[in-house]
Amino acid sequence: MFLHVGLGNPGSEHKLNRHNIGFMAIDHLLSFYKINDIYKNKFNGHYYKLSQNNRSIFFLKPQTFMNQSGSCVSSLIKFFSIKPSSVIVWHDEIDLDKGKIKVKFGGGHGGHNGIRDIIKHIGENFLRVRIGVGRPDNNIDPSKWVLSSFHKNDFDGWVNDLLSIMASEVELLHLNNSIDFMNKVSILRNKLSIEIK
Repeated sequence: MFLHVGLGNPGSEHKLNRHNIGFMAIDHLLSFYKINDIYKNKFNGHYYKLSQNNRSIFFLKPQTFMNQSGSCVSSLIKFFSIKPSSVIVWHDEIDLDKGKIKVKFGGGHGGHNGIRDIIKHIGENFLRVRIGVGRPDNNIDPSKWVLSSFHKNDFDGWVNDLLSIMASEVELLHLNNSIDFMNKVSILRNKLSIEIK
């Protein structure tokens, strides 16, 4: 079993925020796996379940707001007996340039409050997919930056393309091939950029 958790804040006013790129990643995963079912509203979150090839994959969007994501994740994995090491969390990262990604197992929270709260509830031994949103220009406060929406040219230029490519290669994460996942995503992104030019 695997659980994919996308971090974000509930509510239409946050839908396009940089902080919500984890929710957007889950949407692309649902599209990749052709999951059209309505979500189940439980554990203070919206979750979906895919049963395929004698395995189960869960997809979760906590509805507790970012800083309290851990209780939702903890409740779901306890109910379905999912190991923390089978949890994959997708989230924004201001310390990575826009469109860059990094996959990491375990470690600290790096100042990300959603990750901090998940560690508090289930420990640090889970996989994180960090999606770069870049640091703000013009001395904008980082908290305001992540809680503001992507520009249209970000969506048109890299956000949707990157999330679609990552979703298409997600099985590599299920095989513990994080390095192959990052390399493949990078190759496909570069190829797409060349084709766009």
